[in-house]
Amino acid sequence: MNIAVIYGGRSGEHEVSLVSAAAVARNIKNHNVILIGITFDGKWYLQSEDEYKRICADEKAALKIEEKQEKLVSIIPGANEKAFYVNGKPLSVDLVFPVVHGTFGEDGTLQGLLEMLSVPYVGCTVPASSITMDKEKTKIVLEQAGIKTVPFYCMRRSDIMDSVRYDAFLEEIVKEFGFPLFVKPCNAGSSNGAATAENLKQLSFAIMSAFNWDNKILIEKAVNAREVECSVTGNSYTAASDDDDESVTAYIPGEIVPKHKFYDYDAKYNDPDGAELLIPADLKEENIEKIRKVAVAAYKVLDLTGLSRIDFFIDRESGQLYLNEINTMPGFTQISMFPKMCEAAGLAFPELTELLIQQAVKLYKAKQALRTKL
Repeated sequence: MNIAVIYGGRSGEHEVSLVSAAAVARNIKNHNVILIGITFDGKWYLQSEDEYKRICADEKAALKIEEKQEKLVSIIPGANEKAFYVNGKPLSVDLVFPVVHGTFGEDGTLQGLLEMLSVPYVGCTVPASSITMDKEKTKIVLEQAGIKTVPFYCMRRSDIMDSVRYDAFLEEIVKEFGFPLFVKPCNAGSSNGAATAENLKQLSFAIMSAFNWDNKILIEKAVNAREVECSVTGNSYTAASDDDDESVTAYIPGEIVPKHKFYDYDAKYNDPDGAELLIPADLKEENIEKIRKVAVAAYKVLDLTGLSRIDFFIDRESGQLYLNEINTMPGFTQISMFPKMCEAAGLAFPELTELLIQQAVKLYKAKQALRTKL
């Protein structure tokens, strides 16, 4: 198959995507890999075979995006494997492996475009991607399903337009939760715009900073917690009971022990010593299994497909387990937890990419079998 690895994108996680996509492309075996880079301004460019050879020759190399006008990619909706055109000629693409993190990639917008093109793609569907990108809506769905999340308030940009309303909002939050508090955008990733607040001054600053990234933010009760993550793969609503490829599988959970104040962008991607990664997590077997069980339940209730990394907090004082966030296109860098947890369970990187490709093909076939007209 011709597999198009799409990377870059219009988000604060653009640089992370360059590293993740390089790792994914290197580990796709027995298929022809095509590289398509999306610039910060949203233009798509086909990359040369030399770029693919370069990143394959160096396991630490990140992808680049060469912007040649004659390599500009255009698309034709509904054209299936001939949906992509470069310089007036069709570019045969059998399947897309999108490794675009954050906005315009992980939020359902790219998935919606690929649905319009009628091209199979790796990862979650449009509604699943859109809901899980919105941290408020994800919490609402999970709480409705009986899966506990960290207590929160959601603040919208309209709430800061009225000073009286804003002050009353802050007073209510502090009265309910006290300090410290944790502030983050509802629709952003990699800890972009996230901060802790120990007092009202820091809280106001954190709120304004978070609103630089989104028009809606979360203010959560800060939990003195251990951070545990769980990789999950599978097609939650199309898998047959005897289908090993599509069955929902939760892998061995890992624990993050940050050496920074919290596991921020620098600790995740820039500092190789920013955190200690423990796989498996230092937990009793029954707690390991509980996390895997909750991860699968969350994956299924949100109709997730392909892959996700599900992040948990364990309160150090009470032992309470909270589901913190769900990442439908987690990092694939050399120090990322998702592929490491899969590998610890015996699923090496090349086998992981092949599994995700086969799941995407089966999900596409299942969708194509559905009726769209009378």
